[in-house]
Parts: sequence; structure tokens; C-alpha cells
Amino acid sequence: MLVLDRSTSALSSFPDELLEEEEKLLIVDDYPDIVLLLQEFLQDQGLPTITAGSVAELHQALQHNTIALTILDIGLPDGSGMDLLPVLKSKFPDMAVIMLTAVTDLHTALDCMRQGADDFLTKPVQFTEFYSTVRKVLEKRRLAINNRRYQRQIEQANFRINLLHELTLKMNSAFLTMVELDEILQAILVGITADEGLRFNRAFLALYDEKSENLEGRMAIGPGCRDDAGRIWGEMEQKELRISQIIDNIKENCFARDTEVNVIARSLKVNAEDEGHLLIRAAAERKSIQVVDGRCEYPVPRELIELLREDTFVVVPLFSPGGSLGVIIADHFVTRQPITPDLISALESFASQASLAIEHCHMYMDMEKKIEELENLTTELEKNKDLLVEAERYAALGHMAAQLVHNIRNPVTTIGGTARLLAKKTHDPEWLKFLNMMTSEATKIEEILQDLFTFVDKDIHTRQQTPLYPLLNNCMILFHSIMEKQHITHQLNLQEPDPTIMADAHLFKQMLVHLIRNSIDAMPEGGSLTIEAVYDDQQITITIRDTGPGISDVLLDRASEPFFTTKIFGTGMGLTLVKRIANDHGGTLRLANRPEGGTDAILSFPRNEKAAQA
Repeated sequence: MLVLDRSTSALSSFPDELLEEEEKLLIVDDYPDIVLLLQEFLQDQGLPTITAGSVAELHQALQHNTIALTILDIGLPDGSGMDLLPVLKSKFPDMAVIMLTAVTDLHTALDCMRQGADDFLTKPVQFTEFYSTVRKVLEKRRLAINNRRYQRQIEQANFRINLLHELTLKMNSAFLTMVELDEILQAILVGITADEGLRFNRAFLALYDEKSENLEGRMAIGPGCRDDAGRIWGEMEQKELRISQIIDNIKENCFARDTEVNVIARSLKVNAEDEGHLLIRAAAERKSIQVVDGRCEYPVPRELIELLREDTFVVVPLFSPGGSLGVIIADHFVTRQPITPDLISALESFASQASLAIEHCHMYMDMEKKIEELENLTTELEKNKDLLVEAERYAALGHMAAQLVHNIRNPVTTIGGTARLLAKKTHDPEWLKFLNMMTSEATKIEEILQDLFTFVDKDIHTRQQTPLYPLLNNCMILFHSIMEKQHITHQLNLQEPDPTIMADAHLFKQMLVHLIRNSIDAMPEGGSLTIEAVYDDQQITITIRDTGPGISDVLLDRASEPFFTTKIFGTGMGLTLVKRIANDHGGTLRLANRPEGGTDAILSFPRNEKAAQA
């Protein structure tokens, strides 16, 4: 029989932490008196308790309640408690079981323990013994659950550390291309959402574009709708995939497909100037922002909630010493679990790794760009060094010709003219002999001077359809080191796509080289050089713009005359050549001062092939 002792003064208070919210105790026995007495006693101790009198009622109770401990009688009217025991332990591994037996038999007790019972009691029992056993079993159960929970947390922490370590090694052992960056970012998103990682349901990555004008969604991972969640993560759990396998699986099955979650990511675009926007604020201020039920300390854009279809999420910034890079958005779209501060802190660790990867990639891409520029510079200098020599030769020749014209041609012409006049006034053979000799030699000198002037004049050899922009780029590269030395910045503003022009590439480059050199010569103390190309169906216009002192309006119209020279526009021979080449290509050269200072050299060419050949 059961000995009822209402005195519980000797019993210590029952710890609340042994049971979680909604957990209950279940008494299964077919003797109502015993069941009621035990239930009343346990409830007096503050333990929520329900009862069952048969196997059928047991299964019904387990189906509708969360049971922490079952007190199970061995003999039931519709089954054996001993037979039920292994089934219960298999189906409910976290549920403790105390067997009740009416027989004091060591063999029966051992069988119960072998089948998985946590303890057993022999009827009749006393409340003190009963209470002590219940408490002991629940403490043991709580320790086992906590141990598994801590072990799980240790495994998750180890997973995160190993993943971050592997990603760090990858970044340290190799330069990052855009392809490698995508792989690392995918791995980070997997770590954020994997069951071994932070266990967020979804993660979105948004980065600033190249000009930092917009924050744009880059990639995402997770179910696009709640119905897909169980299927996606359930398959991974069934296959027991590890981190490397999960990454491969995600890359093949999620990132490679136009999944709904990636459609959401690509739809995300925020102007960087919208400083009040939640995402821009998190990126600019470099702090995590948590949104709960659509509210936080800052205004939450309604369109963002509608796009994500979620009103509870966290935004974590991505940044480097050089500036803001973007944000990661993570949520519990499926499970609806709260996002704890510890979870946000762990997410920030993944965000730091993502920031390092992005910054590393940017540095490598910048370095590659610089290397490519240097290689192009070297190649173009090697290919076009003759062009530079020729351009300098024309400049020197023009200078010499100008000096000869100003200092020799006029006196020689005067001498020749005087000799011809005197020859007409005398018939003396001796005088005529010397006068004719003077006339002949003066004519030779005039012809030599004319040859010097016309030496720089060349016919166009071959013309063909030629892409324009490579010519402009190559000419700029030739003066790269000079512009750096003179602290001249430069930029190309080119209308896309690249047009073609009917031209002799060699002469066309020679023309551009003269104009660029003149602009650089106009800025010895530094400035800005801009080359702009625009076109329509009829005409291509190339403008070479400098920020030098310009040229006076009085001299502007004479700047391209033969032998005209100023300090800014060189000897005048170069501009004469430029004008001739432009005319031979059916184009025009025009010089113009700008109100804010500097000079524009404007070349215009027809796009019509027949007009160009005219």
C-alpha cells in the first residue's frame, strides 16, 4: 500500500530550473487512488502533473503535452510498461522514466534499468522517498540536457572558429579574384545559416557599387518562403552534411539557381545619399541595428519590410579602415526565434571576416589594375617611342624653320629681289654674271627654306575603319610619366559604345599627340587634362581640355598659322600639322578659351565615310 504522509516540512523546495516552461510530469497507473494521491502530492510541491490510466491514455497525453518525467506502472490493463519503456525512450530521448513495480525483485529492477529506466520504485512508497527519487531523476535529466546543450554550443563555436580560420587561411595564401570573393562570401553566408553555425534562417548580403552611389543586394541564402524551409534544411540534416559539403551543396543548388531569396536580394537597391535609410545608417555609422516587430530606434522603411516579408531582423555593417562596404541582413524567417545579443555578436564576427575578404579583394583588384596600366604604359611606350621622337622632331624642325623664316628668308628675298632689279638695269656681262649668280643662290636658299617648311607635310598613306578610343587611350599612356611629374590629373569622358572612324591610325595618333603635348606644356605647375569624345549620327567631336592660362583672344585665331609661335602653343608648326591632318580626314580643328580658364582644342570629324574621304 502507499503510505500517505502529509508532513513535507523535511522536504527542500523544488528548484524551478529543473523544468522548462510548459513541461509536465505524467503519472501512469490503473489504480485511481494511487494516481490521485501522487498527483496531489506533486502539485503541492509546485510540479504540474497530469495522469493516465492506460497505454492509450499515455499516448494521448504524450501527443498533447510536453512531458519531462513519466512515472510508469509496469502492469497496465492494455499493455506492459516494460514493453513500452524502450519505445518511449527511443521516441522521447529527453523524457525521464521512473518505473513503478509491486514486486520487490532485483531481477525486475535490473531489467527496467537495462531498458532505459532512470530509476524504479517499489510499491508501497513513502512521499519522502518518492520526492527524493523524482528530484534526483529530474536533476539527472536536466544535467544531461544541459550537457548536450553545452556540447552543442561548443561544437557550434568550434565550427565557427574553424570556418573563419579556413577562410582566413584562404585569404592569406592566395590573392582574391572576384570568383574567389564570391566563394568566400557564399561560405560566410552558409556559416551564418547552417545548423552548425549561427542557425539564422536567412542571410542577405548587400554591397556598395564601384562608385559607392548605391547599396545593392549581392547574394542571399535561405528559403524563399516558409514552406520551403523544412525541405531545404531537412535534407541537409538527413544527409549529415559537413561544412565543405554544405558549401558545395549550396553553391550547386541555391546560388546557381534563380531562387526566390536571391530574387529578393537583387531587388534590394538603396541610394547612398539616403542617409536616413536604415541600411545606409547601419553602414555609415558602423553599428548593428536590430528591428523587432517592425520597430527600432530609427525609422524602418516599409518597403524594406515588404521586400523581405519579415519585420524582425538584424542589420550588421561591413566596413574596413578605408570606408563602408555594405551590410549583412539576417533573420529567423521560419522559426520565429528571438535574435539574442550573443547571436548578434557572433554574426558580427562573420561580418568582420566578410569585410576582410571584400577589402582584400578590392586591394588585389586595384593592384591588378595598376599592374595592367603599367604594362600598357610600357607596351605603348615601346610601340610608340618612334612617334614621340617624330613629334619632337617636328617640333624642333618647326622651331628651326620659324627662326629661319624670321631671320633669313626676308633678307634673302630682299637680296634676290635687288639682284634681279640691278640685272635689268645693266648690260655689262661681268656685272650680269655676278648679279645672276646672286639671284640663283638666293632662289636656292628660298627653296631650301620652303622644303624645311613642307618637310613636316605628309600625305595620308592608308585609311581604314579604326576604333577611336584605343587611339585616345594609347596617346594618353604616352604622357603618363610626364603628367605625374608635373602633377597633372587626367580623365577620359567617352560616350559608349566605342565608335569607329575612317583614318590613318599613325597620322591620327600623331595629331592627338601634338594636341595633348601642347595642353601639358600649358600646365607646367600642374592642372587637369580632360579628353572628351561624343558623337551622333553625323559627327564625332573630340575635345582636349586643359586648365592652363589659355591664350589671348587676339592671338587665338593665329595660333595654327604656319610658323606662328607662343609659349603655350609651342612653335606653331605642330598645330599647322594638326590642322592639315584634320583637314585631310574631312575634319576641322578649332581652339577656344573657356571663361573659367584653360583652352579647348576641338576636333570634329564626319561619321559619313564618303564625307571623310572627300
